[in-house]
Amino acid sequence: MNQEKSASGDDQAHPPPDEPDFAEIGRKLFAEECTFIWAAAKIGGLPPPGAPEIAFAGRSNVGKSSLLNALTNRKRLARASDTPGRTRELNFFALGGDADRAKLRLVDMPGYGYAAASKEQIASWTGLMRDFLRGRAQLLRVFVLVDGRHGLKPIDLEMFDLLDRAAMSYQIVLTKRDEVKKADQEERVAATLAAIAKRPAAFPEAIFTSSQTGEGVGELRAAIARLLAEREP
Repeated sequence: MNQEKSASGDDQAHPPPDEPDFAEIGRKLFAEECTFIWAAAKIGGLPPPGAPEIAFAGRSNVGKSSLLNALTNRKRLARASDTPGRTRELNFFALGGDADRAKLRLVDMPGYGYAAASKEQIASWTGLMRDFLRGRAQLLRVFVLVDGRHGLKPIDLEMFDLLDRAAMSYQIVLTKRDEVKKADQEERVAATLAAIAKRPAAFPEAIFTSSQTGEGVGELRAAIARLLAEREP
């Protein structure tokens, strides 16, 4: 039987016969059409409730747009840029249908920690994210992207504090795995998990990804498929 490597480097066997194959379910889900449907700069401009949502947050230049493109098998779904701070709104994408019939909505949140932004801009983005996290009933989880080359930074811990206060489930996704030595990857995952061990809203697993090689992307899709299955009655 074939086996896959987990983010930490441990062998991860295929699921037992009585458990759905979330890797395959996730692959099929993200093979479906995915389109941009909405942008909101203020909390009053959010789209009406609809499909379940998952959101992606992270420091500016963490590789969020590249990972969204890799996740959805698109080259230009989310605009990747060398200029940090380009995402200044909550951008919504419908997966598997239009705005009204989508199976899932992906939400690209503004990048945080952009030093060149004004205090007014930072306050506006922070307020938008805070209000969104507290009042979005269909939001299932926030995937917080962390640069795998450097690990957690103080600004990431501030984001975790915001999520904990909002009682919003979140999971860490390490990025740029291809730029981290294999010998250091397991240690990076372990350090990340140790840092969130006592945080009330943190999901106790981390996924190490690379948008360039595709490593970990299938694991992320599977995690999202499992999350959707758990939501179903």
